Amino acid sequence: MTTRARVLTQAGAPTVEAPLELVEPSGDLVRVRLTASGVCHSDLHVAVGEWTAPLPMVLGHEGAGVVEAVGPGVGTLRPGDHVALSWYAQCGRCRPCRQGSAWLCTGTRSTSHLLPDGRTSLRDAHGAPVHAFLGLGTFADATVVPEAAAVAVPGDVPARVAALIGCAVTTGVGAVLNTARVRPGDSAVVVGCGGVGQSILLGLSLVGADPIVAIDLSDERLEHARTLGATHLLRGDDPDLVAQVASITGDGADHAFEAIGRAETITLLPSLVGRGGQAVLVGMPAEGVRASIDPFDLADAGKRVLGCNYGSSVPAVDFPRIAQLYRSGRLPLDALVGAVRSLDEVDEAFTDLRNAVGLRTILDLTT
Repeated sequence: MTTRARVLTQAGAPTVEAPLELVEPSGDLVRVRLTASGVCHSDLHVAVGEWTAPLPMVLGHEGAGVVEAVGPGVGTLRPGDHVALSWYAQCGRCRPCRQGSAWLCTGTRSTSHLLPDGRTSLRDAHGAPVHAFLGLGTFADATVVPEAAAVAVPGDVPARVAALIGCAVTTGVGAVLNTARVRPGDSAVVVGCGGVGQSILLGLSLVGADPIVAIDLSDERLEHARTLGATHLLRGDDPDLVAQVASITGDGADHAFEAIGRAETITLLPSLVGRGGQAVLVGMPAEGVRASIDPFDLADAGKRVLGCNYGSSVPAVDFPRIAQLYRSGRLPLDALVGAVRSLDEVDEAFTDLRNAVGLRTILDLTT
């Protein structure tokens, strides 16, 4: 079958609409009719050339939809199931997978933008391969993914929310619950209040962290952070930022999360935590970014720097758990949804993202 998609043919250029041919869902493959997709900064990294990726490519990796067809090897899904898509389809065979650390899988083909058998899931009108970003390519009407990349969620979870569970929410909430293991009453700082930072704030509120300090350059995003559980708001350009955080938290936070991926804020992060505290790197930087740290401060104060990939989450476990927390009212994920645009407005969504305008843009793929 064919799917309508927005294709990136050259970094820095607008996407173009094209009909593409999808592979048949053989083996453990699943065809999903996409209903919603988030627009994430990782997509923007590729679109502007900050990350190397094979072109042409259909971007988008934060998607939700309904299963249309399954291959004969699929055992957990059937047509009609509502799913959130995982951009890190684990192989299930490597050592990290066997140890329960799917987010560290070394056998995945997703990061090569391929199906598990090494094929691309898409071809153009001339039969030439087109890559799907992280094996998903959700800036399209439909996609074909391995079974491990499609996780069933209750049908009453709105597609806009399910799409965010696929990346931003799982990354942010998982950073709190799984990577940092924040405890009730721990103090925390969140640097960067975009989609992932907002999810971190919800995760901190969920576990009962206090105080929760939100830092950003956008007054609009800071005010929104208050509604997500932040107890204190600070501008990132405050010259007394470190002293302000120390005053609020009692000489430094237990946990500080960087959700931007900029060298300046990564370098700043350890100075925001107190003795025995941990700095958690959640934001994904451009390729080649380097940040400096003070090793004496880390050693002397017993501080830790943690890397966080996908919220240290196992999608088959964490997606349903997060969906249930949403359904129970404990994770108000609707508050993360910003502008809703059509598939044809992908480039406008990138402009909003580049300018840090509004909340997370969602593409409604049913229109």
